[in-house]
Amino acid sequence: MEVVTIAKHLSYDERLEIEMHLKFGLSLSEISKKLNRHKSTISREIKLRYVIKETECDVKNYNECIKLNSPPYVCNSCKKRNTCILTKKYYSAKAAQKNYEELLIDSRTGIEKNIKEIKTMNNIIKPLVDKGQSIHHIITNNKSTIMATERTIYNYIAIGALSVKNIDLPRKVRYRIRKRNSTHYKVDKDCYKNRKYDDYLKFISENQDISIVQMDTVEGVKGGKVLLTIHFIDTSFMLIFIRNTNDSKSVTECFRKIYDLVGLAEFKKLFQVILTDNGSEFTDPIAIERIGGKEKLTNIFYCNPDSPYLKPEIENNHALVRRIIPKGKSMDNFTPEKATVIMSHINSYTRKKLNDQTPYEAFTQRYGFKLTEALGIKRILANDIILKPSLIK
Repeated sequence: MEVVTIAKHLSYDERLEIEMHLKFGLSLSEISKKLNRHKSTISREIKLRYVIKETECDVKNYNECIKLNSPPYVCNSCKKRNTCILTKKYYSAKAAQKNYEELLIDSRTGIEKNIKEIKTMNNIIKPLVDKGQSIHHIITNNKSTIMATERTIYNYIAIGALSVKNIDLPRKVRYRIRKRNSTHYKVDKDCYKNRKYDDYLKFISENQDISIVQMDTVEGVKGGKVLLTIHFIDTSFMLIFIRNTNDSKSVTECFRKIYDLVGLAEFKKLFQVILTDNGSEFTDPIAIERIGGKEKLTNIFYCNPDSPYLKPEIENNHALVRRIIPKGKSMDNFTPEKATVIMSHINSYTRKKLNDQTPYEAFTQRYGFKLTEALGIKRILANDIILKPSLIK
């Protein structure tokens, strides 16, 4: 008869074994036998201590895979994990052990002994969450006053020690998968010649260390004003321009404005290659590439049709825009000044990808202040950032 070890807590070595076995696709029953632990212990450990992999801005743009609802509940052994655009969950021994140790300390210390400290934390965190800020951003910029880890704060929220609720947190919000737009426009297919995604991959492989920019449109209501978004991958810096109509002429005018503000040399430095989608508003690439004369200043390429996941950085950053401008909200009363305010707040928001720098800091360190000053983009103090509709009311 097989004997199962009865122990209260898993060790770090056991967690390392779980991670390894998950990677090689073993079932929970098989892992249970190898560790001599009950299957329910393994299952509970994975479900309680998985980590969510986020691609950008600490925001999730897609739903979870339905396979995560059944064992092993994580993506460690999934062969599609590197190309899948859905939210991914992983079991990490290091992260699980850290979470276990933090909970152990909390349980031994007791929330009741720190009521005054908890109240102080709440008074700092709640107003900033109400502004649309994430826990990570708040902790990063208030380390001297919030003496707790990010995980601990989430645990306090989970048990109701703070007045913040999970529903208040942008990271806890799940977004619907986009519906495919059934409206089709006639475009000149010649604009895609030598500009397809395979051409883009070849270009960047032959031109190392170049600045890559992604471009897209954010709609309000059909037929109304729209936004042009331009995202610099290396710094997570985003430009936002309001346009009265969603056509190619208005897109070209935005680039003309940038060119007039910064000049030829700076324009070429900023826009070495641009990746966008197949929207009809982007079907006049030559007008942008050769702004200011006959010289080619940039290189425009297109994603494959219906493949937004090929430019995930700008898609994820749009989640921050949508906190301020909910989907379906009319932008007909928007002005360039409001676009500048939105740019200032989003670009002042701390990013994990940048080692907790802001896009504003990263961009100005690399490219200088010429563009930000010309467009009126300012750095907003961390605790003054608002990522909710109230920002532009």
